[in-house]
Amino acid sequence: MDPLDRIAAALERMSPAPLTAPDFGVADAFLWHVAPDRLEPVPDVARVDMGLLVGIDRARDTLLANTRQFARGLPANNALLWGARGMGKSSLVKAVHAAVLAEGLPLKIVELQREDLPSVGRLLNLLRGSQTRFLLFCDDLSFSHDDQHYKSLKAVLDGGIEGRPENVVFYATSNRRHLMPRDMIENERSSAINPSEAVEEKVSLSDRFGLWLGFHPCDQDEYLSMIRGYCDAYGVSIDDAVLRAEAIEWQATRGARSGRVAWQFFTDLAGRHGVRV
Repeated sequence: MDPLDRIAAALERMSPAPLTAPDFGVADAFLWHVAPDRLEPVPDVARVDMGLLVGIDRARDTLLANTRQFARGLPANNALLWGARGMGKSSLVKAVHAAVLAEGLPLKIVELQREDLPSVGRLLNLLRGSQTRFLLFCDDLSFSHDDQHYKSLKAVLDGGIEGRPENVVFYATSNRRHLMPRDMIENERSSAINPSEAVEEKVSLSDRFGLWLGFHPCDQDEYLSMIRGYCDAYGVSIDDAVLRAEAIEWQATRGARSGRVAWQFFTDLAGRHGVRV
């Protein structure tokens, strides 16, 4: 190969041509990948019906109303769903998307991995040029002491000089209200010359979400209601007293109660009853 051709090929690999938008009509959900940049259609989204999400009625209604507004082209807020593990944060985001689609409102969901946040500017530029409306979703978002990814997130929440694309709203889930461990916040405050400014930049990141929806550990009645709801939905017949005894024993062996633990128990129960889920 001619030396000039080799140089041209190397430059093209180092700086590939801008990504062209895919056909957004092929699916309602997409995954964002990097190296190379691409949006991969997801034909069948793994989600739980909204009616099976128990004990989060207020968060459900608030997020559904916000998403419906956005899908209709009205003002809407970025949302942070934070709190206890396994209480349906990511399940609610996907269920709300499905509910909005069922109402006939056009809305695509794009899932972005936390480690790919530095590429979010390229993704936003791709979405900005579309007439479609997008719910950009990042699950299990948090930052460590020396993590600089939070600076990339500001491009989604604030948008810099261009502003956030009008056709994009951002939803994130996290176990932490301020997206970072509490001990890290306290350590920076105690060691900084100006404690109030030491963590302001990172802590203020969560303030950029217009909606904060808290998810708290469920009580025993809610835990049992979740399992009974799964049984009714999938046709598993079991006596209430037996269900209660087995579910409580399962929870005791796990040392926790949550929607995830309820689903794990039901999966075992359905398998023992020969029911596919």
